[in-house]
Amino acid sequence: MGLIKNARAEALVAGIIFAGAFACFGTATAQEPIRIGAFLSVTGPAAFLGDPEQKTLEMYVERINASGGVAGHKLQLIVYDDSGDADKARTFAKRLIEQDKVDVIVGGSTTGATMAAIPLAEQAQLPFVSLAGAVGIIEPIKKWVFKTPHTDRMACEKIFADMRARKLTKLALISGAGGFDKSMRGECLKVAGDYGVEIVADETYGAGDTDMTAQLTKIKATPGVQALLNAGFGQGPAIVTKNYKQLGLTVPLYQSHGVASKEFIKLAGDAAEGVRLPAAALLVAEILPDGDPQKPVVVAYKRDYEARYKSDVSTFGGHAYDGLMLVVDAIKRVGSADKAKVRDAIENTRGYVGTGGVVNMSATDHMGLDLSAFRMLEVRNGNWVLVK
Repeated sequence: MGLIKNARAEALVAGIIFAGAFACFGTATAQEPIRIGAFLSVTGPAAFLGDPEQKTLEMYVERINASGGVAGHKLQLIVYDDSGDADKARTFAKRLIEQDKVDVIVGGSTTGATMAAIPLAEQAQLPFVSLAGAVGIIEPIKKWVFKTPHTDRMACEKIFADMRARKLTKLALISGAGGFDKSMRGECLKVAGDYGVEIVADETYGAGDTDMTAQLTKIKATPGVQALLNAGFGQGPAIVTKNYKQLGLTVPLYQSHGVASKEFIKLAGDAAEGVRLPAAALLVAEILPDGDPQKPVVVAYKRDYEARYKSDVSTFGGHAYDGLMLVVDAIKRVGSADKAKVRDAIENTRGYVGTGGVVNMSATDHMGLDLSAFRMLEVRNGNWVLVK
């Protein structure tokens, strides 16, 4: 079907005939397409999230449609670029629901964009699978809202477990001003005590800051600091990492899963060496043990994405892959795009093996991942390695 131009310049609408090696979904007919809506941060400061997400959705919608569609219907993908602006995200979510009449939404690159759209999805009783990180997206449970990425709370817990294994107990925290940053900082403060971790410094930086030397100098002067954690994503963590090295800090540096792509290593350069962070198995696809149930999935996704787009894979595109496939699987199981039935089917997903982990949803868990879905990685010689 190709790309469809929307009357508004800021909207990127892709009506894409989307297929894959999914012939079992049945032969497509001239019936109405199943409409998959998305609002993503394709441009702007969060483009490192939205760009691979959009590319992933486009590629797999094409593949699914080429092999017959889902439940006798082709998929139509409708994407709007919110540029990382929560107000735009809300506007586009409203348009997807009221004008485009989508059957489900897979999107919301950032926590702020997602939170702006949640009330609309809930009111419209429309299944919404978010691609953003904050635990507040699914806690408390919203009936129609799900998410694919690991939560910020899980990232704190995985890091604190690693600190405990290294016998580190005193942590300096630094975080940005964004929705994810604030949420992760809050979650880390909540759970630190459960792991015997004491927060001995707590510094913040602004969204536009280009130097965090002042904050890191305070941290360096704080007695007893044994490790440093940056709760954030985007360019801020790369700046923190560079300033950390410039100041001669030597305590272990942790970052969040919000920087889980090669782009972080490129931005931080040599300063990234030794940085640890929790991330999905996708970043270390080829070096996973052969018996790992995720290995076939992440190796195939990585191969397909990098072959088509000639760029490094990121966990963010993987979140979009999982969101789409969870929806496709639910539609396949119920045999239609009936919104209530699809919602129920997503909630009852068990044993889905995706790029983020093995998903087991329930009425009280609209993400379905546990800490085993996170791998602790370290940057060595400019690449990711698994921490044993």
